[in-house]
Amino acid sequence: MKAMVMEEIGQPMVVKDWPEPKCPADGAIVRVEGSGICRSDWHLWQGDWVWVGFKPRLPTVLGHEFAGVVEEIGKDVKNLKPGMRVVAPLVQGCGMCDDCRGGHSNHCFTPSNGGYARFAVLRHADFNCAELPEKVDFVEASSMGCRYVTAFHGILDQGQVKAEENVVVYGCGGVGLSAIQIAAALGARVIAVDLDDRKLELAKEVGAADGVNGKKTDPVKAVMELTHGGADVSVDALGIAATCRNAISSLRKRGRHIQIGLTTNLEKGEVALPVDQIVFKELQIMGSLAIQSFRYPAMLNMVERGRLEPRKLITETIPLEKAFGVLEQMSRFENVGISVINQF
Repeated sequence: MKAMVMEEIGQPMVVKDWPEPKCPADGAIVRVEGSGICRSDWHLWQGDWVWVGFKPRLPTVLGHEFAGVVEEIGKDVKNLKPGMRVVAPLVQGCGMCDDCRGGHSNHCFTPSNGGYARFAVLRHADFNCAELPEKVDFVEASSMGCRYVTAFHGILDQGQVKAEENVVVYGCGGVGLSAIQIAAALGARVIAVDLDDRKLELAKEVGAADGVNGKKTDPVKAVMELTHGGADVSVDALGIAATCRNAISSLRKRGRHIQIGLTTNLEKGEVALPVDQIVFKELQIMGSLAIQSFRYPAMLNMVERGRLEPRKLITETIPLEKAFGVLEQMSRFENVGISVINQF
């Protein structure tokens, strides 16, 4: 099969022949029909996150936002059958550890990968299966694979955003746009912050009430004025020091900050925070990682009913051969919306 292979950190990925994956006894092989191109793979390509234990074996095929059709199942699989339409969870939990049994399979961190190819593996398939409703096509489903589900968990489960609240989202890439759409669907008033007017326009199209260009104005001051004292909830969807600090500084007293963006080699996981503000304003700081596999039906049901519309975040569909160009653009923050591979 053809696959886009990462052979070395920081070097161009190459589309080449690659062995088809073998089916685990408790897993399944998925014929990939859609694969989102996510900034998380850009991080891995850049060699980020070694400080938290991420170091992919090379060569490897990345791609963790994929959806498709079950092609083959392992001998121990009971709940799947060939022909089933599925989306692969970002984190494929084992189903047996304390985290999984306690309802936190997003912390049983075996990331999915292999989606930049025609066939990929769904591990521990009975536990991780997320069946697609007929109304949700593969391109839309794959666009949800990491950024959308992560935002869903962050906004609903961790942040517990309410309809009457003001939410500010720093960074209007894929996860930021997802957070904006989801928070707006809950009835919250959302303020989008970015440095690119094109991204801010898309943010308004998917639900933001206001857009603030942090290159043209002080974003913290602008948020304070728009909300008459600060947002109830802030989201850093990018993971650089400036967006993290600004997001926290944009909160009102007793506000809640959701950290979704992960850092780069510049920060190496360490960001200075306004600790005195956190104390005096009694702010809550929480991280948000991926989503549990059992939460997919709730999210997919909202998509099926039209309450959520991840399709609006998709700005292009491309062949596998053009996928690396999208990752290269991420180095310059040029991407607008979500790109999905649908031709293999």
